[in-house]
Amino acid sequence: QVQLVESGGGLVQAGGSLRLSCAASGGTFSAYVMGWFRQTPGQAREFVAAITWSGGRTYYADSVKGRFTISRDNALNTVYLQMNSLKAEDTAVYYCAANANKYNSDTYYYPNRYAYWGQGTQVTVSS
Repeated sequence: QVQLVESGGGLVQAGGSLRLSCAASGGTFSAYVMGWFRQTPGQAREFVAAITWSGGRTYYADSVKGRFTISRDNALNTVYLQMNSLKAEDTAVYYCAANANKYNSDTYYYPNRYAYWGQGTQVTVSS
């Protein structure tokens, strides 16, 4: 059983930056692909980014490519999402999640393929 706790959300002006962190406990962190998703009220949870167990490969939604960077530190059991050039449309609750399907990159984009989730952290970008 993996527990995930996000932090780092908040209110920021458009064009600004935030760094989200997600601390994992209770499992073998390096066994999981880690992902970030986001959700706004009334909308489905949306893929943002994912990173393989070693950190060697990263995947991004087109809407954040070039602005967001996902990284991980397996020694600290933590995954990060650096968000730059934030836009009002990035406003959402951001969730980190763990996916045990290490070798099937097709699963990285779908929230129902992730077994463990954090509680979410609110990011609000004012225009």
